[in-house]
Amino acid sequence: MRYMLLLIVSSFLVGLLPGYSAELPLSAGIQQEVPPYAKWGRIAVQETKKNYPNAQIVDYLHIGRESTGDTSKEKFKLWLNEGEEEYGVYVTITFDRETEDIIDITLEKTYR
Repeated sequence: MRYMLLLIVSSFLVGLLPGYSAELPLSAGIQQEVPPYAKWGRIAVQETKKNYPNAQIVDYLHIGRESTGDTSKEKFKLWLNEGEEEYGVYVTITFDRETEDIIDITLEKTYR
């Protein structure tokens, strides 16, 4: 079961990599919807890889969006494996709602 979940998550994360397109050919007749948080998910994965370069990302969760005033926050939790250690990283991306300019990115390591 764990390996099946890992395979599904890995397939999803590969689709988040820059320059990679996991879209099916048009002849397949299936259109893949891109979630509105996909852009922010790619950034969350990139920042996590940059800050934890020796870890493998094994799971990914979009927690949600919070909007207040002129800014929004996209929140994610990524689960990492580094050697014998497994831990989570909460990633919060704060951005201007109108321009989508990034204001701040925070990463918080957790073991829960």
